[in-house]
This record gives sequence, C-alpha cells and structure tokens, in this order.
Amino acid sequence: MRGRQTVRDMVLSLAVIGVLVGAIYFFIPHDDSADAERSAVKAVDYRVELITARRAAPYPVAAPEGLPKTWRATSVSYKATDDGKGGAWHLGMLDPEQQYASIEQSDAPAKAFIREVTLGAAKAEGKQAVGSKKWDRYKGDKYNALVREEPGVTTVITGTAPYGRLADLAAALVAKKG
Repeated sequence: MRGRQTVRDMVLSLAVIGVLVGAIYFFIPHDDSADAERSAVKAVDYRVELITARRAAPYPVAAPEGLPKTWRATSVSYKATDDGKGGAWHLGMLDPEQQYASIEQSDAPAKAFIREVTLGAAKAEGKQAVGSKKWDRYKGDKYNALVREEPGVTTVITGTAPYGRLADLAAALVAKKG
C-alpha cells in the first residue's frame, strides 16, 4: 500500500503544479504580435555621440539625415585610436523590414577595416550608384556591403539588408566635421 500512496501523491503534486503554471501563463501579460518583435530591440538616440565623434575624428563623420522614422538606430559608438589621432565611427540601425544596416567609418588601413566590419565579405562585381557617386559592392556569407574609399577615410554601409536598402542609407548620409 505504501507504493500506491507515493504514486498517488506524486500525481496530485504534478496536477497542482500544472494548475499553477497555467494560472501564471494566463495572468501574466505577454504579446506575441509583430509589434512585440519590433519593440524588442530598443532604439537609441545617437545625437550626443555623433557630436562627440565629429569633434574627435580627423575626418568628416557621416550620419543619416531625412530617413523615415521606420529606420531605427540601435547602437552607436566612436572609438578613438590609442594616440588620439584617429578612430572608428559606428551607427547600427534596423531598416523598415527589420533588417540590420550599419554605417562604419575609419581612417584605419582600408583593407583590414573593410574585412573586419563586413565579417569577411569579398568585393563583388559591379558598382552601386548612390546619387552621383559609385560605391563598391561587397558580398559575404552574413553581410552585404557598400564601400567608398576616400582620402583619409573609408565609409562602409553593411548589414543583412539588401543592396537597395543599403543604398537608401548611403544616400541619406551627410558627412560633417565638428
């Protein structure tokens, strides 16, 4: 008889736990909608970092102007070199389709910088027209990229977004020195 009581007690305990879990699930708010997915990534305000980067960088720092509000900034940084005479600017964003795109700029040697920020993407055939300028296309396993090398600075628009969306971001860039 002792064995039956133990099994019966265990089944009753599991039933009580099941009721508690069901009640918790029912009463705790949760949202599985597409809006919940969008709000899971928090937007950041990058204005202060942009002003700081434009003052510190030896090159004109590029940031978007006039993009629709459906583009959201998600990460921002400016890292100065150890000697303080250069640095790298980063602004990560989500496009309207929730694809990642970022602006990366640096006065570091272009080849190594491009490899690092594109996660090893290789130069692809053709150029991408952005306004009156031509950007090099890069294609990788994880990221596509548009690259523009100019004296003193390399600008890379990279991410999971398609080339057209990367071009939209590149077209909105305004480079200024602080």
